[in-house]
Amino acid sequence: MDKDKRKGDEPIPSNLNTLLNDAQRAGLRQLESFGWQLQFVRHPLFQEPVVVVVNPEGREFGVLEDDGRINMEAHIAFREKN
Repeated sequence: MDKDKRKGDEPIPSNLNTLLNDAQRAGLRQLESFGWQLQFVRHPLFQEPVVVVVNPEGREFGVLEDDGRINMEAHIAFREKN
């Protein structure tokens, strides 16, 4: 996997189960059954992690909310990949 250019962190941390609550883990499993994948986890300072998923075609992104639902209307800013 690519490393984050600012911190050197992996886009999907190895301690994912400690970052997600039960509803998010269940929601992620359900989304994965439809081909969605975990894209990355953001760690804003003093805030809960933001879990970003992508559809099978790689064209739509959403945020996995605390209750396990996907939020397709979340505003996600992306950096350009070199």
